[in-house]
Amino acid sequence: MKKIASFEVDHRKIDVGMYISRVDGDIVTYDIRMCKPNGGVYLPTPAMHTIEHLFATYARNSEYGQGVVYVGPMGCRTGFYLLTRGLSHQDAIRLMQETYQFIADYDGEIPGCSEIECGNYLEHDLAGAKRAVLPFLSAIQGYTPEMLDYTWHYNQK
Repeated sequence: MKKIASFEVDHRKIDVGMYISRVDGDIVTYDIRMCKPNGGVYLPTPAMHTIEHLFATYARNSEYGQGVVYVGPMGCRTGFYLLTRGLSHQDAIRLMQETYQFIADYDGEIPGCSEIECGNYLEHDLAGAKRAVLPFLSAIQGYTPEMLDYTWHYNQK
């Protein structure tokens, strides 16, 4: 079998940040990397689950919501994928800055956190989610579309 695109990226060179993972027609997949791959620190599952609920809810209800196709966690627990259609790269960056600030500041009920709405509603951690988003939120301040390219970061080191 052919390798998938995300396995073609040198994970030793990726750091916390936002990257264009792939483009398929009019769908852009962004790599929302919250932890350094193979860095020994990974997103705890309950915090990651809460981030997923808040991320998806906020993003789909934002001014960019119609352009959000999918939000989902990476199995390696280092971040999320964001799939968009019809958003500029600058708008996608702005969406992530606003979304992660929303999560960092959030103090309400976790959306979709009931036995009826969620398949694992007991495994959430809002305080952990709020802490976990801070490194990414810091990393994407001042981000520009050029910085979405993995190689831009490779060349900065």
